Amino acid sequence: MSRILVDMPEAQLEELAMIVELEHRPRAAIVRDAIEAYISQRKRAVGTEVFGLWKSRKIDGLAYQQELRSEW
Repeated sequence: MSRILVDMPEAQLEELAMIVELEHRPRAAIVRDAIEAYISQRKRAVGTEVFGLWKSRKIDGLAYQQELRSEW
């Protein structure tokens, strides 16, 4: 595991300290969880989790597209 140095405003540091006290967990673990959540959210926003969306559908994707376009 690598180490990094992060500068943050006092207000954020105080909020983080409150979370540490409430959850009785190390500050580093909470920061890692926060970064993981941020990365996961960004991946979803970028669209990396769109592959396989149709796998549970009964209709073929192309057939669905053609049906929609036939309404034009």
